[in-house]
Amino acid sequence: MSFSPDPDPTPGDAAAADAIDLVIVPRSVDLGGFSVRRALPHVKRRMVGPFIFFDHFGPVEFRAGQGIDVRPHPHIGLATVSFLFDGEIMHRDSLGSTAAIHPGDVNLMTAGRGIVHSERTAADHRAGGERLHGLQLWVAMPAADEEIDPTFAHHDQAELPVVAGDGKIVRVVIGSLYGKRSPVPTLSDTIFADAALTPGAVLPIDAQTEERALYVVAGEIDIARERFAAGRLLVLRPGDPMTVTAASEARVILVGGAAMDGPRHVWWNFVSSRKERIEQAKADWKLGRFNTVPGDETEFIPLP
Repeated sequence: MSFSPDPDPTPGDAAAADAIDLVIVPRSVDLGGFSVRRALPHVKRRMVGPFIFFDHFGPVEFRAGQGIDVRPHPHIGLATVSFLFDGEIMHRDSLGSTAAIHPGDVNLMTAGRGIVHSERTAADHRAGGERLHGLQLWVAMPAADEEIDPTFAHHDQAELPVVAGDGKIVRVVIGSLYGKRSPVPTLSDTIFADAALTPGAVLPIDAQTEERALYVVAGEIDIARERFAAGRLLVLRPGDPMTVTAASEARVILVGGAAMDGPRHVWWNFVSSRKERIEQAKADWKLGRFNTVPGDETEFIPLP
């Protein structure tokens, strides 16, 4: 989706649990009846592993004739990760890729030196109205890979490994976790997992991954006798194994990976280790030098 440079989310109350380094309360943005909560980037924490952007959108109930229309817009230097809990989004990009993402599927669009894409509600889903709820995250790319050719990969829910039992269902979306490895390609050490927990279920998180964060999508969880409600991004202290206990029926997202190889600059939809590269991307979009999206060439989002 298109990044709008909204003010940073606010930090939450200090956590007593030693395992928690920072609690981030995302800033809620109303995009005309479409609620988006942005947890990253944050003034106190720009990235967790390679994740530099974390948006939680919905749930929203679209009435008949309504839907989302994110017009064609550009990206450089990042990979977008789209993951849904409810609904459908139709992805199109300048490579000619067309894919409908459904709940439990994952879209990974690697922008590299540049790509343009749109995200819309398809006509057959718009006609009767639909519930939409999901995440979009951006993964920063290693400096050596920022200018690679753009690519697109879609993986259905059935392709993603699942670990289940003892009141939990954990889908390994990206990376390796609990002895299972996702088929989604990565350029650096990256983890992304979706866990559904019944009350009292226990989710262990080891310390093997260098940087980790836990986002509470729904319900409440306990960590070291501290309770955390939905809509919190918990940045975990490095090197500490920990245990999450579901205080109610809950859904949590675990993200992280190796620390990035240096700071990243973010402006609108552009990410780069070099400010001058972002300036070039701004000029390229303004002058129409990016490729267009086949089947969606008429509209576009202007440079802010």
